[in-house]
Amino acid sequence: MIEPAVLTLFIPTFFVVSITPGMCMTLALTLGMTIGVKKTFYMMWGELLGVALVSMAAVCGVAAIMLRYPSLFLLLKYMGGAYLVYLGIRMLCSRGNFSLASNLPGLETIRPKTLMVQGFVTAIANPKGWAFMVSLLPPFITPSKPFLPQMTILVVIILITEFFCLVLYSNGGRVLTRFLEKQGNIRLLNAISGSLMAGVGVWLALG
Repeated sequence: MIEPAVLTLFIPTFFVVSITPGMCMTLALTLGMTIGVKKTFYMMWGELLGVALVSMAAVCGVAAIMLRYPSLFLLLKYMGGAYLVYLGIRMLCSRGNFSLASNLPGLETIRPKTLMVQGFVTAIANPKGWAFMVSLLPPFITPSKPFLPQMTILVVIILITEFFCLVLYSNGGRVLTRFLEKQGNIRLLNAISGSLMAGVGVWLALG
């Protein structure tokens, strides 16, 4: 098991890292604005699966191999980034026709599976995420103690923290949507959501 002192240090450390705006949090914010919090959960499940995979790989040493061969990321990065840019452009071109994507071409037909895949790809196709997990997780593993219980506890903490932050960001997007709809700033809402979505796509592809 992990010592209480280690957990006391790890939990706030990872919370600060997780709550900081990044690709996944920005994606959750944008989807919360455009398709609502309920549908955004599908993206969250995929993202959490990706985070769990990256976390376990980082501790097991697989990440060191992945970072040495960055070409393995390119296909995922470019495909995922291009899709997000495509969605962002569609939002920007929708002008004033917007109501939680019910009238926005393309977004209302996104399947849950597509959202899950997009969350998964966003989580695993970011080399910086791998590098961060490599530097963060191993120091919290005590070599003299059983590995599996320690790894399980750390991954569970990571997933709970990440899920909480994703829900927080997606709800923030929903609140922003309601505010702008009340103010009649539908075009501004489209511009914000479209720019964020396209920005995440470019960030994913080129980051």
